[in-house]
Amino acid sequence: MSFKEDGYSVIKKALDKSLIHFLDKYISLKKDIFTFLTNTKSVSPLNEDYGTWGCSQIPDKKIYNLYGDPALDTLLLILKDKMQKEVGCPLIENYSYCRIYIKGNILEKHTDRKHCEFSTTLNIAGHPWPIFIKNKKNKNVQVDLLPGDMLVYRGCDLEHWREPFTGNKCTQVFLHFNKKTKNNIKNKYDTRPTLGLGLYYKEDKNGT
Repeated sequence: MSFKEDGYSVIKKALDKSLIHFLDKYISLKKDIFTFLTNTKSVSPLNEDYGTWGCSQIPDKKIYNLYGDPALDTLLLILKDKMQKEVGCPLIENYSYCRIYIKGNILEKHTDRKHCEFSTTLNIAGHPWPIFIKNKKNKNVQVDLLPGDMLVYRGCDLEHWREPFTGNKCTQVFLHFNKKTKNNIKNKYDTRPTLGLGLYYKEDKNGT
């Protein structure tokens, strides 16, 4: 596969095992913290800094999502050089997002918003769950990722989805970039003052 020809590619072992192990434990801990805070009503339902339950793409109220976490946003900086080499142009880092999928989840066919021009899904841990993508040749392709592997694709252009999940748990991190242009510079950090801040700090409140 070729990013230039197909609009997507896979970077094998984008992150090493030790960092992937840390991220798995870290994201699980964030979920445990958020579970405690929500169960004890120690955090306002309007505060999304610790995560959220459910989302528009997967409305299951049990699914854990996390936007703009400082540790995960740092991956934008760590992987930026690899991304630029893969897609062949300078990039602006926008935001990270992660989910812990659970059995029965399904990701409907969709394309991403304008701040996700160049997107990734990075497999962190859990049971295998293929992602499907319609490439530039209008062909449906199944992509299988091992922990540490990263799919790079044109998120705004290529439809992508997942069939119903038959495993128990699958943790994925998503990283989103724009091509570096004068017009796109306003999207930097997803219109937040800096990386690591939550949805509340976005100037443009449309979408995650």
